[in-house]
Amino acid sequence: MHRYAQKMRQLFRSLLLLSLITATSAQAAEKIDLIIDTDPGADDVVALLFALASPEELNIRALTTVAGNVRLDKTSRNARLAREWAGREDVPVYAGAPKPMMRTPIYAENIHGKEGLSGVEVYEPKKGLAKGNAVNYLIDTLKAAKPHSITLAMLGPQTNLALALIQEPEIVQGIKEVVIMGGAHFNGGNITPVAEFNLYADPQAAEVVLKSGVKLTYLPLDVTHKILTSEARLKQIAAVNNKASKIVGDILNEYVKGDMEHYGMTGGPVHDATVVAYLLKPELFTGRSVNVVVDSREGPTFGQTIVDWYDGLKAPKNAYWVQDGDAQGFFDLLTERLARLK
Repeated sequence: MHRYAQKMRQLFRSLLLLSLITATSAQAAEKIDLIIDTDPGADDVVALLFALASPEELNIRALTTVAGNVRLDKTSRNARLAREWAGREDVPVYAGAPKPMMRTPIYAENIHGKEGLSGVEVYEPKKGLAKGNAVNYLIDTLKAAKPHSITLAMLGPQTNLALALIQEPEIVQGIKEVVIMGGAHFNGGNITPVAEFNLYADPQAAEVVLKSGVKLTYLPLDVTHKILTSEARLKQIAAVNNKASKIVGDILNEYVKGDMEHYGMTGGPVHDATVVAYLLKPELFTGRSVNVVVDSREGPTFGQTIVDWYDGLKAPKNAYWVQDGDAQGFFDLLTERLARLK
């Protein structure tokens, strides 16, 4: 009887271990249901190619576009170009907000060029926009989604999501996480001494999202300015020698010049692509949960993200703030994914 009980305990432990392994494997293989909200923009296009080359991990439901780096008609065209270059015309593109919620629109043509894409030929893509508006798409999709099932990658001003939250606050039920490229704390700003462009372009929208209670992760200039191109890394991308790697190489060779000159850096950041790397391989990055607020008052600190890094205010922690990352690991992953495209 004692031996029988011992055998049964061993069998139970084996079954328990097997079930844990199976559950862990299933969890690891589970795709991220993803909507990418974007304002392409050079680094946005790199991010989109990166994401569209990763269908095993990312189930991209749609691309939604917003005015930001350039006007909405141009960001929407550039998103469709990225989709075409990736051979992923199955992913719909919805055009969204043509201007910020309250402030006067600003653009970054001085960085991204008049068409939003310097270094490559721009033309009208074969496939058009999906019917309907990005804001309505977000509302309908998130209301119908399983609880906390959809991740949003925000690569530009957060206008579309903010407008959707204002119209239908209950859509938070469908959101798993919002991963944002934006903000700055230790690094300082890139549009003013304290503000990063995406937050400066529509701080009121960022406030709405911060106050919504959804799970937020920020990849600010603090980390993107540590993940820089180099001659060796650009050669690494060029060595892939396909259409996608040539497009990315041509974009980056032109795009990074402005930041290198402005900051005196030896390489340039690929801001928005860090969001995709974080989704695919979060272990490349480190940070901490903090309280974040956005200054939307007119004045010299307009658009600044105020981050309570040392928890001095003891305020509720409403975001995970990424502060550091593995630069070579990022470029290795980007290169590997670009090699999957044509």
